[in-house]
Amino acid sequence: MKYPVRRSQKSIDLVDRMLRIHAPTVADFLVEFLRDECIRQRRTEKVVLGLSGGVDSAVVAYLAARAFWPENVLAIRLPYRMSSQASLDHARLVVEDLGITEATIDISAMVDGYVCQEDPEMSSHRVGNICARCRLNILFDQSAKIGGLPLGTGNKTERFFGYFTWHADDAPPINAIGDLFKTQVWQLAKHLGVPDKIVSKAPTADLVSGQTDEGDFGISYRLADQILVLMADGWTWQQIVDFGFDQDDVSIVQKRVSGTHWKRKLPTVALISDTAINEYYLRPVDY
Repeated sequence: MKYPVRRSQKSIDLVDRMLRIHAPTVADFLVEFLRDECIRQRRTEKVVLGLSGGVDSAVVAYLAARAFWPENVLAIRLPYRMSSQASLDHARLVVEDLGITEATIDISAMVDGYVCQEDPEMSSHRVGNICARCRLNILFDQSAKIGGLPLGTGNKTERFFGYFTWHADDAPPINAIGDLFKTQVWQLAKHLGVPDKIVSKAPTADLVSGQTDEGDFGISYRLADQILVLMADGWTWQQIVDFGFDQDDVSIVQKRVSGTHWKRKLPTVALISDTAINEYYLRPVDY
């Protein structure tokens, strides 16, 4: 039986309050987080990030410029041959606004060298994963070149949904926005002054023309975040439905979260002792 949607204004207001952030305070905290992790803990003030033209990487660029000064931030555009010109242009807006160092490295030859040899009819999903891992290789190498660290740009909604390539998008050692839902990233972006055309555009992986994140999800980011924030707070499927959310929407979110737990941890190690690394012996951050 399909439950009727009966969300009251009171319930909507409650969920919106749970997702609302005080952007100036969050921005200041994340700047200090970046300084602590990079300068104080790892002894470098140089950072590298992939600048896609989307709001997530733009927010990280604005935070990094505040934390390390623009000349210490290297933003790399990493287009594939199917990347849109709009994405490149939007990335350029961020570079020009912040005055950060930038480079453009086209990954088409790198990706196609494998694709054409292995499987010219490869699905866009597989090609997307290869693109993500090639980009990561470049970010780590460019970080080694300048003696810096690569920064992650994945938000909490994507991470809950497993909407990233394992050992690629979520692999950089430091991520300032990984605990911010997408709707919270939008709030922070507006405070930081990210250009509106970046904040307001439909998020996309930019691999196939017309593709959008929300089209892949089957649910909007705003609605997904409203359900996720309750789920993360310990609410059950039934409680969220009884609160007034459509049961199909709740099921979409629940299935994506429950089906991607493996992507949010290091490789699963068979435990045969009580000194297994990262399971018992060391804390996740052991300094």
